[in-house]
Amino acid sequence: MKDQQKSDSKEFVGYLKNGIWLFGLSSWVFGITDRSIASFADGYLSALDLTQLFTAATFFVAWLFLKPTSRA
Repeated sequence: MKDQQKSDSKEFVGYLKNGIWLFGLSSWVFGITDRSIASFADGYLSALDLTQLFTAATFFVAWLFLKPTSRA
């Protein structure tokens, strides 16, 4: 009985990690898209716009490396 509960809790934690990662992934895509539209809306890119886009892209790539591994 305890082994089944441990297995169920590990499975739940795995699904939770995946769900958080997917939510974060969609949030980063939305954020980069929003920053890109805001940056290009006025017709030119300033140094601040480029810095914000580069920072968001760097954090997005870092988030991709944080993908939870499946232990099947």
